[in-house]
Amino acid sequence: MAVLTIRDVPDDVRDALARDARERGQSLQSFLLGVLKRQAGFGRNRQLLAEIERELATGGGAGEDAPDSAALLEQARTGREHGDDLTGHGAGGAA
Repeated sequence: MAVLTIRDVPDDVRDALARDARERGQSLQSFLLGVLKRQAGFGRNRQLLAEIERELATGGGAGEDAPDSAALLEQARTGREHGDDLTGHGAGGAA
């Protein structure tokens, strides 16, 4: 694992982050690690959306044999209600 150091963080910013961590019952380090992980996930989501947009712009898209999106959403919702993991990422759910 990497170690990151952030210098010159204003006191009011540190205080606000520490308050948010305290409110969640976390250490500042644990809270900030969660923030960084979420941000990294957003980057992956943006990349995926850009790839989809490029594919659609070049005439790509679902073929006639593609499953119905409403049925897939209902299957995912039902699976969540029963504790099933349809993501393929195990019990943690995140990649």
